[in-house]
Amino acid sequence: MIPTGFAIAVPEGMCGLVLPRSGLAVKHGLTVANGPGLIDSGYRGELVVILVNHGSAAVDIERGQRIAQLLVLPVPALGFTVVDELPAAPDDRGADGFGSSG
Repeated sequence: MIPTGFAIAVPEGMCGLVLPRSGLAVKHGLTVANGPGLIDSGYRGELVVILVNHGSAAVDIERGQRIAQLLVLPVPALGFTVVDELPAAPDDRGADGFGSSG
């Protein structure tokens, strides 16, 4: 867990997604462990980035180093309805899972 030293207030109706940096992944095998990490609009604490090292060597993180990136997006207000059956998928995929779309 890498503390960033700052906090943000994500506006209501928005969310922040903490994403990995491709350069860290390519050069050092580092990525965001729970990527994307989610920051909701109610969180007010320090931003902490959870990194995982998939490489074979230890990596030192220095103050000011760019270790992740933040994408702020709108969160649509959705309503849910309980149904007995779901509508058909537009591509007839249905409940077929991993690898079924090509």
